[in-house]
Amino acid sequence: MSNPDNIIGRFAPSPTGPLHLGSLYTALASFLQARSQHGKWLLRIDDLDTPRNVKGADSAILTTLDTFGLYWDDSVAYQSQCLNAYQDKLNELANHQLIYPCSCSRKTLATSQTTAIYSGLCRNKLTPPDSPYALRVKTNAGVISFNDGLQGLIAHNIAEQHGDFILKRKDGIIAYQFAVVIDDYLQQINQVMRGCDLLAETPKQIYLQQLLGLPTPDYMHVPVIVDQIGYKLSKQTRATAVNLTTPNRVIFELLELLKQNPPHELQHAPVSELISWAITHWNAAPLRNLKQVTI
Repeated sequence: MSNPDNIIGRFAPSPTGPLHLGSLYTALASFLQARSQHGKWLLRIDDLDTPRNVKGADSAILTTLDTFGLYWDDSVAYQSQCLNAYQDKLNELANHQLIYPCSCSRKTLATSQTTAIYSGLCRNKLTPPDSPYALRVKTNAGVISFNDGLQGLIAHNIAEQHGDFILKRKDGIIAYQFAVVIDDYLQQINQVMRGCDLLAETPKQIYLQQLLGLPTPDYMHVPVIVDQIGYKLSKQTRATAVNLTTPNRVIFELLELLKQNPPHELQHAPVSELISWAITHWNAAPLRNLKQVTI
């Protein structure tokens, strides 16, 4: 468990566009969680998936956080600056024969297996493929369980529910599941508060932490914001950028969506006053067992 005297949380957006309301909701929650415990709140730009990166998006993200009074500690970290660290950990897994090359295409998998769980076609091949290949981690039938601070006990059989998942893609890009484990270790993150859309991915990350002998942070997964139809706010659903012209109104709305019940008299207060009130009164308990909130 985390040392309450030394909480280190983080927010790790991808530079694929401006922050939308759902992203800012998660950012505010993780910020308040860390600050309410007098902890650090770090910022990391998850920029490994280069085909999806948008030029200038990282600067826009920093500006948005600054506008809403979400000030981070230390310098901003970039995944693209950690490629050597990822390779070192891949080498470590390879030396222990815990990963293997996989040249399977989507077409091959579609015709050779009946589920989305990888069947292990390449697991026991003795010679490396002469075509582009991904790197998969060997999984076993053990159960990975953890007690999420908001969603309760989560338990997954990694082999049955996820199979041998990819750590490095065919195009050479490090997969999110692997990168985030190394990132959190490098930044000494011990408390992760993020959206419920990543809840099912967490057991895979804990599995990797255990393989590499790395510490496991405490996890808390907040509900995601959905629209009236039930779609999660995301860049894929064309969620619009947050309004920077009235940041105090946006913060007030987000505090309501976070079930913090800000007093009505603060509705027109400046951002700094709203944030100060929110840090002092932060209580994550009303979010317990909620998977989504509707706007």
